[in-house]
Amino acid sequence: MDGTKESDLITAVLMYAIRCLAEGDQAALRNMNFGPREIEALREMNLADLYRVESLRAHCLDIVLNRDVYWPMIDHLRRQRESEDLQQVLIAADAPLEMMQTLFGLGSREYTRLRRMLTVDPSVGRPAEPDEESTHKLWNVWVQRADREEEGPLQPDQYLAIHRETGISMRAIWNLTQRWNQYGDLTGRNGHDSAERACSDG
Repeated sequence: MDGTKESDLITAVLMYAIRCLAEGDQAALRNMNFGPREIEALREMNLADLYRVESLRAHCLDIVLNRDVYWPMIDHLRRQRESEDLQQVLIAADAPLEMMQTLFGLGSREYTRLRRMLTVDPSVGRPAEPDEESTHKLWNVWVQRADREEEGPLQPDQYLAIHRETGISMRAIWNLTQRWNQYGDLTGRNGHDSAERACSDG
């Protein structure tokens, strides 16, 4: 017999209640309005009873949405989804492992899995350095974006925007900007000479 949406709901809640009972989570049971009699009946339930629930077309539950919990949960899921989508876009653009570890805390195993899933060709050796014109273009774009940041590193989506604006490979962008970052003053506010030296050394 095919289950109904009502029976699916009851089965899921009863299984949750049975787990709470097994783990001794009396507070969760009380929050669901399980009293001593309901808990005792829950103890007597077996697997066959859960299968019998499939024939039910009504449920004994009073479901209420807690908006104070719901919307933070939805916002968290949205941020997670956007972060995972951005990770895939960056890896598809051949972002190096060090970059993904620094920006997302991504481990090498997950990094390798995503590269395989996205069919990104294995990287061999060091990335080719951009020519002088491309390097200066990258420097100018980098400085403009870094100048708008009051503190902290650029965000992952900003690295992607730089890649799309300059056409320079993500590996080269990461390697060069990390090298330049060692000079400490990316914006040139403390001296134009240090900026030019960092760019020429890149």
